[in-house]
Amino acid sequence: MHIVDGALSNLVVIGGAVAAVGGIAMGLRSLDLDRIPTAGVLSASFFVASLIHVPIGPSSVHLILNGLAGLLLGWAAFPALFVGLLLQAVFFGFGGLTVLGVNTVNIALPAVLAWMIFGRLIGRGSPVHGAIWGGIGGAFAIAATTGFVAISLALSGDEFLPAAKLVFFAHIPVMAIEAVLTGFAVLLARKVKPELFVKGPSA
Repeated sequence: MHIVDGALSNLVVIGGAVAAVGGIAMGLRSLDLDRIPTAGVLSASFFVASLIHVPIGPSSVHLILNGLAGLLLGWAAFPALFVGLLLQAVFFGFGGLTVLGVNTVNIALPAVLAWMIFGRLIGRGSPVHGAIWGGIGGAFAIAATTGFVAISLALSGDEFLPAAKLVFFAHIPVMAIEAVLTGFAVLLARKVKPELFVKGPSA
């Protein structure tokens, strides 16, 4: 999911940087003191989970957990995931600094969309119902991320279209795994600390 330096056109890189700044600003405005520890834990979870790569053909896949981050943080997922991506780029060379904005948008925007669509649903009904919606939200976030990555590559030239298709199909197993992980995490949180979840934007 990490697009590397030099793979995108300048227009896409600049557009991604501007969008990322806007998303981070929105996230910082919504991040109150009570949720800073949650943001730190989720940022660290993303950092560790996405370091473990599983090779599939000429590519590789990894967990992201951005759906869970979005369901718990809402817009605050932007700064939380940005920090994880920045540390990965600086210490391990994953992605790159010039494409940091694009990578942030590709991963954090689906997290916010998952919150907007499923955030209210996971707080309704029993914890099991919440877990089901959480699992769907987790899978949705991965699918949306692969879609945004594919769009970023496609906008940079037709030669990237085969890579864009590979990204989507290679991450179908990841969607299933993240659905299960996010669902169980939501189930546990609904039982132990339901106030962790941020209300949907229309609440």
